[in-house]
Amino acid sequence: MTSSFPPLQFDLDGLAAFIDGSFPARARPALGQLVALAPGHARLRLDPDEDMVRPGGIVSGPVLMGLVDVAAWAAVLAHAGPVAMAVTHSLNMAFLRACAVAPVIADARLLKLGRRLATIDVRLWQDSEDRLVAQSTVGYALP
Repeated sequence: MTSSFPPLQFDLDGLAAFIDGSFPARARPALGQLVALAPGHARLRLDPDEDMVRPGGIVSGPVLMGLVDVAAWAAVLAHAGPVAMAVTHSLNMAFLRACAVAPVIADARLLKLGRRLATIDVRLWQDSEDRLVAQSTVGYALP
């Protein structure tokens, strides 16, 4: 299957370094780490710590939304190149089940990448891709 997206502008290490350099160092642990990259797809992993837990002993919604946003941004940047000012214009999130304090995987897949707008589907899961924690549709505006 061929990709309908432009070629990747980064390899995994290059994109990870760009993301790391775009955020303050102390914020990075809460935003996940890039672990895989392919045309139309970026995968991040978050290892939550006690600062990310809400009452009830689960990972908080704002932490999960941050992970989703960075995963979507990574999928866009992978094809658009080093465009730090690509910005979120919409983020719709459905929380499907409680997120345990355990590794969380974010799979971001480009649905559409235009000259000015991108739409990304991001799915969060733990243990199995079949048991989603959350699903999000993210829109990005490109400069």
